[in-house]
Amino acid sequence: MKPTATTRSLGSEPIPRLLARYAVPAIIATVSTSLYNIIDSIFIGRGVGPLALSALALAMPLMNILSAFGSMIGIGAAALLSIRLGRDDRAGAERTLGNAVVLHLAVGAAFMLLGLSGLDPILRAFGASDCTIGYARDFMRVILGGTVVNQLFLGLNELLRASGHPRRAMAVMLVTVVLNCLLCPLFLFGFGWGVRGAALATVLAQSVALVLTMAHFAARGSFPRFRSGIFRIDRRIAGGILAIGLAPFLLHLCASAVVVAVNCALRATGGDEAIGAYGIVYRVAMLFLMVVTGLNRGMQPVVGYNYGAGRFDRMLGALGRTALCAVCVTSVGFLIAELLPGRAAQLFVDAADGAAAERTIALATEGLRLALAAFPAVGFQIVASNFFQYIGKPRQSIFLSLTRQLLFLIPLLWLLPPRLGTQGVWLAMCAADAAASLLAGALLWRQVLRLRRTQGRRA
Repeated sequence: MKPTATTRSLGSEPIPRLLARYAVPAIIATVSTSLYNIIDSIFIGRGVGPLALSALALAMPLMNILSAFGSMIGIGAAALLSIRLGRDDRAGAERTLGNAVVLHLAVGAAFMLLGLSGLDPILRAFGASDCTIGYARDFMRVILGGTVVNQLFLGLNELLRASGHPRRAMAVMLVTVVLNCLLCPLFLFGFGWGVRGAALATVLAQSVALVLTMAHFAARGSFPRFRSGIFRIDRRIAGGILAIGLAPFLLHLCASAVVVAVNCALRATGGDEAIGAYGIVYRVAMLFLMVVTGLNRGMQPVVGYNYGAGRFDRMLGALGRTALCAVCVTSVGFLIAELLPGRAAQLFVDAADGAAAERTIALATEGLRLALAAFPAVGFQIVASNFFQYIGKPRQSIFLSLTRQLLFLIPLLWLLPPRLGTQGVWLAMCAADAAASLLAGALLWRQVLRLRRTQGRRA
């Protein structure tokens, strides 16, 4: 089989045009996903109350663990697929698709069973109180019941984008967003199902999107596509997927540990309202980080293909442009957090709901200003970490992924909150971002010099 025109363009078309073609649909898709999470939170915060919003923050670690497994397989398979396409290994690309599906099914089923069997102890360990555990339990039971759907949907969407169909991947994500935004208020307010209704809306929307994605890979004219024989586990391919995907897996896993540590620190220093405030800070930050994620997803096939083809000049061009755009995006988030933090917090909670709501808004306002003070550098740090992953160097990517959470943030959370209260939590997050970005810059500079020397020797 010869390469398609779509995959050949990754090695010949101008870099800015390629990044726009792949990144813009990915940005629209990821931002839309972040927006429907924000909209869900607004519906829940205003329709159920600030304690329900705190419960969503308590559920975040478990959802991050779920995303960790999905990212390990989905992003790992997408990166491996791009590299194989760059090397014109068409059979290997299709076997990558089949192995990814089998891994998603196995991991999703196991996670669902384990999560449902020990849900209450897990939520207690994550910082749930008697006032919030009921909301968190109702929400996560539904989400865990749809784990297999979630894993397959997100993983296949990554492969759809990496195989040269970014607009279709975007369209599928938009279907999910629109359905969720329609079903969530219907189930929440119309049927009175509370947080369970919000979770059910998410699962149903992802189920519809999964059917659309699977229809693409089953179509006769698609490549790669579902064929008999590709669903047998190949140890070499599965090992490659897991090795490359280990970095985002550990990143999400560490994010879960960090959220637990933050929740526990905030509960000790500010109570349930402080946890709800963190939920607001997290969602505002994620809106901009999802744009950066979209930029990275647009960079991934360009970097992976040209690295596989030995075109380091094109690969580094894509890296530089993506990093610059990412810093601009997170700088906008920084300005909003510093200039309009109160207005952002009031989107989620109505101050008229009482003292708990007023306190949540005040804590979120403080949190946005302090926690996002180093936010411009975060965009660069994320791009650098993902770059190592996309060129098949998981060790460096894993190290950079772990530095912010384990090397910097966790120790700071032990040191600062006992002395500064809730302010110490926010300042710990800011300091960890700054330190991790400096380290990422040093490692990326070394790697770029090596690549340039390699290309010089080839010339």
